[in-house]
Amino acid sequence: MTVADLWSAMPLVILATGAMIILLLGAVVPGRHGIAVGAVAALGSAGWALLSPPAQAATLGLVVSPFSRFFTLLFGVVTASTLLLSRDWLARRRMEGEEYPATLLFAGFGMAVVAAADNLLILFLGLEALTFAFYLLAAMDRDDPNSAEAGLKYLLMGGAAAAFTAFGLALIYAGTGALELSAVAVTGGNGVLLAGWGLLLAGLAFKVSLVPFHLWTPDVYQGAPTPVVALLATGSKAAGVAALLLLLGKSGTTFLHTPLWLLALLSMVVGNLAALCQRNVKRMLGYSAIAQMGYVVMALLTGSGDGFAAALFYLVLYCAMNLAAFGGVGSLVGEESTGLIDELSGLGYRAPWRSAVLALGMLALAGIPPTAGFAGKFSLFRAALAGGEVTLAVIGMLTAALSLFYYLRVVATLYFRPAQGATAPVVTPATMIPLAIVSLLLLLLGVWPEGVLQITQTITR
Repeated sequence: MTVADLWSAMPLVILATGAMIILLLGAVVPGRHGIAVGAVAALGSAGWALLSPPAQAATLGLVVSPFSRFFTLLFGVVTASTLLLSRDWLARRRMEGEEYPATLLFAGFGMAVVAAADNLLILFLGLEALTFAFYLLAAMDRDDPNSAEAGLKYLLMGGAAAAFTAFGLALIYAGTGALELSAVAVTGGNGVLLAGWGLLLAGLAFKVSLVPFHLWTPDVYQGAPTPVVALLATGSKAAGVAALLLLLGKSGTTFLHTPLWLLALLSMVVGNLAALCQRNVKRMLGYSAIAQMGYVVMALLTGSGDGFAAALFYLVLYCAMNLAAFGGVGSLVGEESTGLIDELSGLGYRAPWRSAVLALGMLALAGIPPTAGFAGKFSLFRAALAGGEVTLAVIGMLTAALSLFYYLRVVATLYFRPAQGATAPVVTPATMIPLAIVSLLLLLLGVWPEGVLQITQTITR
């Protein structure tokens, strides 16, 4: 490994070193220092990715490109925000150890590896690194049996998905004789290649919660710690889409068009219909995530630069929307909460600022102007219509209209129902800062989305 290779991999080195420092610091000076160290490391990784020039670490299977820099910046910011949102939750749950922030940082490391991967082996290792971290994070709250159940379900289904992914990559390698992504990006071929792409698509569909590989999502969202779900719903989903984009390449979806079309259709319909019936807010957001990923895949189906740019743009907004939603929920409910939507009754007046953030997140997920969610959905549907996916776009618009009911139900519960005696827990600036930032982003990008759109269009040219 040369100095140039190490320089290219520096965002990963920063994240890995930060995780090690957190563990060592926790052994020497017990306390909550891991949150601060982790946030600095995550932001440092994002800053390095933003400023680093294009390069390639051939011996490491990594590449520094506008694509990898974009996603590493996104992952760094999302990981830092999740760490800050976790501080008050950790204090309420009396979890003083450094395992949580270190594992969270390791999840960010896996996400960054996926974005910078230049061959199949590194891509697989990155995907499994972040998934393994979430196995631990989902079951991190040992005093909550729901957390243990969520971790077990994610482990069992994730193990099966990892087997599909590994076997699919092996068959693709057998059919092409190459590991480099540029050599294997979606091309038709013999039965071995077709089987490999089918298995790989199943594994990636699990990562991004596409129907029918979605069954783990609502259960894990409901049982896992809320800050963990915030990262699982944002960074993990973005990493899965990044892997899909790397494998599709700029040539489009070609022979994967039909299975991807069906996955997008089923995800939009099943996700929205199932969300209508949910009484648990995190479970409802789990089904919402399934539908949202269906919209993203709809844009990818076009195989065009505009479609890919719209998907990248929406991923940025999707991360901000879900951080607002899960951050708001986590800051409003206490340890004894069962997560029911009815428990939010009247909190719009008892905790006005945090309730406003949650309401803004719901309005943005619903795609109501002037929030960024409207600009994001508009770009997705416009790209789909321009790319010839008229049927899917029309179905997507209808299901998006259907989603207004369950998103606005949360807003109505906050402001139009009498309080049931519950009070929101006290939070520190560590929680308020990321909530304020994502709220500003949702409003700013709703009014002026052109800046981020231009960046995504440049990346996908």
